[in-house]
Amino acid sequence: MKHPLSLWLAVALMMFPQIVETIYSPALTDIASAFSVNAEQASQTLSLYFFAFALGVVFWGRMCDTLGRRPTILAGLLVYGIASISALFISQFYLLLLLRMLAAFGAAVGSIGTQTVMRDSYQGHELAKVFSIMGIALAISPALGMLSGAGLVSLAGYRGVFIGLAILAIVLLLWSMYRLPETRPQNVIQISFVTTFLRMSADKEIIRNVILIAFFNINLFSYYQLAPFSFEQLMLTQQQFGLTGILLAFGVGLGSFLNRYLLAKKYSSEQLVKLSSGISLVSGCLVFTLMSSVWFVLPVIGIVVGYGIAIPNILAHALNYYSDRKGTAGAILGLFYYIGLALGLMVAGWSQHLGLVLTISGLVLVFASLKYRTQ
Repeated sequence: MKHPLSLWLAVALMMFPQIVETIYSPALTDIASAFSVNAEQASQTLSLYFFAFALGVVFWGRMCDTLGRRPTILAGLLVYGIASISALFISQFYLLLLLRMLAAFGAAVGSIGTQTVMRDSYQGHELAKVFSIMGIALAISPALGMLSGAGLVSLAGYRGVFIGLAILAIVLLLWSMYRLPETRPQNVIQISFVTTFLRMSADKEIIRNVILIAFFNINLFSYYQLAPFSFEQLMLTQQQFGLTGILLAFGVGLGSFLNRYLLAKKYSSEQLVKLSSGISLVSGCLVFTLMSSVWFVLPVIGIVVGYGIAIPNILAHALNYYSDRKGTAGAILGLFYYIGLALGLMVAGWSQHLGLVLTISGLVLVFASLKYRTQ
């Protein structure tokens, strides 16, 4: 018998990519020590992760349309599990980078596959509301990932993190095998990838959406990338860094709650994206001012509030004109913004200055949001 889409499973699959990155964040300083690399090199594992993630989004998104949603998601989870288990047995840093990239390639299915399944199941304003519910559920993922990562590092170093990641992949794979339905419509038209790519590359609204999504994510992930080393410089522990995940979870939850509340009050997505961009800029400036003390963590809450408000609205409307090619269009959209995220995190890793990164990113968001329109 065909099961309907389980919202619990969809939430778990959507949380999966974010958890597997935040759980890894407390291990960065241990990785730097274990593999005898500096902070900049260890930080770049995150930018390489997202380059591979971008390729995975394209591949799995295309497979969603050609192979089907269910087998694609199962295959991606399998690839992720194999990479995470293999990482337990290596001692060279370059092999760690390669396996992290393979893991990212597999984990990408959790983002593009789940979004495609949700777009199959919901439309329009209802889809925006479901993405908002997802945002509230995602609020616990930074706390869950960072606290789990800090605990696993204290118990078994970075290898403890990879053990946890492998277990998570196995659980999700078994759950999806049992409960994930096939939602691909019967009459899917196979549309050329190249045609869709060229059309989206010339679409100004798509490019604006890409800029907004990429920089809201740069705001979020630059904290996970750079803050562990800021805590180390302030003579604080990675367990204390892990506890800040609770504050970030509160911020994303507050942002998602405000998003649902303001949508119910008939605020438009355009208004909400502008609001969240302004919040991000102000918060980034405050982080820049407070970087010499641990109090810089408090305005980071504003960064994640902005993320929680903006991302559901942008994602819900980004592909309104591409409903006949959801998997392929979603893959290309993901390719664009994950490459933007990877490049942004590469620059952030070179700078090693969280406050400066957040301030510049906030300025880009404000300017990009001025002409933002839902399609």
